[in-house]
Amino acid sequence: MQHTFVQRKGDSGQQVSKTKFIELNEVVKSFNEGDRKREVIRGINMTVTRGEIIVLLGRSGSGKSTILNLLGGMDTPDSGSIIIDNHSIHAMMEKQRTMFRRKYLGFVFQFFNLISTLTVEENLLLPLELNNSLTDQSVPHIQRLLEQVDMADRMNSYPDKLSGGEQQRIAIARALVHDPPLILADEPTGNLDAHRSEKVLTLLHNLTRNSHKTLIMATHSPEVAELADRVFDVREGHLHLESKEGTA
Repeated sequence: MQHTFVQRKGDSGQQVSKTKFIELNEVVKSFNEGDRKREVIRGINMTVTRGEIIVLLGRSGSGKSTILNLLGGMDTPDSGSIIIDNHSIHAMMEKQRTMFRRKYLGFVFQFFNLISTLTVEENLLLPLELNNSLTDQSVPHIQRLLEQVDMADRMNSYPDKLSGGEQQRIAIARALVHDPPLILADEPTGNLDAHRSEKVLTLLHNLTRNSHKTLIMATHSPEVAELADRVFDVREGHLHLESKEGTA
């Protein structure tokens, strides 16, 4: 495996070396609007190391969500390469990308995307079922995860009986339930008030950090950037690394 070394201050203040996990090389993405083609991503390059927390900051329509969709294999680039853990996502067929997502990725969306006809328990069991990884330890595993997000008493509730903040906590648990190495979060606090936003962001940060997962989060909120190791401003289809203390 290739290695790159980015120096980041850990919780103890010591410098931490990380292995290369994600690499985007000259990625271009455009969309057709009527008879015109609009280039949203214009040859971006980015290397992310395992365990990093990255924030993509930018206004609505800047291309943040497009970058997440490319990383998640929901969209494919017009040109360039996307490599995650030595897997060439850009070269995969649709079925291969689907299988890759199920194993490697967890998603946290602005609108929660919980299935309304399933209970909290069933929503969390679904990713395990899709991965053919249900065992007799699946329910105890879900119970422990719900305890971590302070939702252990809502296991049999349906999403419409939960507040927005509670639904987002369940969505975070669902993203983590199959133990993926990469979490993608798209405006995860966009539908929450300031108090609930702070609680959800702290929870997402702590859970991903403590389990050594890589988190890439798109947002328009500068406050979210305080949780990141590195912050990229997305402007005019390009990534601009923001200055942040403790980031090399």
